[in-house]
Amino acid sequence: MKKKKVYSIIIGIDILQIVVGLIMLVYVSMTEYNPLYNYLILTIGVMLACGIALLVCFYTLGHKDDTNLLRNIRELENLNTTLRAQRHDYLNHFQVVYGLMELEEYEEARKYLAPVYKDILKVGKALKTSKPAVNALLQAKLAEAEQNGIDFYLEVRSDLSQLPMESWNLCKVLANILDNAMKAAGERADGEKKVEVVISESAEGYEFLIRNNGPQIPKEMFGEIFKQGVSTKKENGHGMGLYIVHKILAEHAGTVDISSTTEWTTFAVAIRKAEQHAM
Repeated sequence: MKKKKVYSIIIGIDILQIVVGLIMLVYVSMTEYNPLYNYLILTIGVMLACGIALLVCFYTLGHKDDTNLLRNIRELENLNTTLRAQRHDYLNHFQVVYGLMELEEYEEARKYLAPVYKDILKVGKALKTSKPAVNALLQAKLAEAEQNGIDFYLEVRSDLSQLPMESWNLCKVLANILDNAMKAAGERADGEKKVEVVISESAEGYEFLIRNNGPQIPKEMFGEIFKQGVSTKKENGHGMGLYIVHKILAEHAGTVDISSTTEWTTFAVAIRKAEQHAM
């Protein structure tokens, strides 16, 4: 039996219980007083309170489901808009390449195709999970890194099909860490600015490795940066992102570890699969 049908039956029984309780309450109030009626009224009161509380719970759950559905629809719409824009761009690219080939400008066509091919590979990597919201986030961060001159390496080894948290919560985690990683990489005065992301899966759960080659974070800061208001940045307005990361992961049996050297700063996020939570 589908969940929606079960919910409808339970709500129907609950409403019937409330109606019966109200009828009994009216009947008792209209009859001659009896000391036993005090217990009966108390029982009816408890029955009505439970029925109303159950209705409120179902309303809240239904409202939450509707909100989640609308959020997912918006995420899919954003992803669809991005893909349509890219399709339009690729058609333009192919027209240019076709024109160069017609003119027998093969070397120019090869040079023109090189960055386009690299971009296509990036899009393919970003769309490997079964979570549209995560795909959209990764694609957006790839584009943002390119705009800021950051070399963004992405490797996806899992489709995240058994992810035990809602997609938007994972997006909050990844977005906050990636924002920090790209800001850190952007602080490099010389050399390539790099951010690397590897998403993998094991029998126990999922691992997200995000690292950047920005400034080293002092070891004494490791235990502090996940606290509210603490940041490695000097400007005001920082100090919430990693706190949000830690809070969400703590609510979903997840962990985040940090390591930092002069070459790389790495955040390792681990999230256990749903079946592992009960063990």
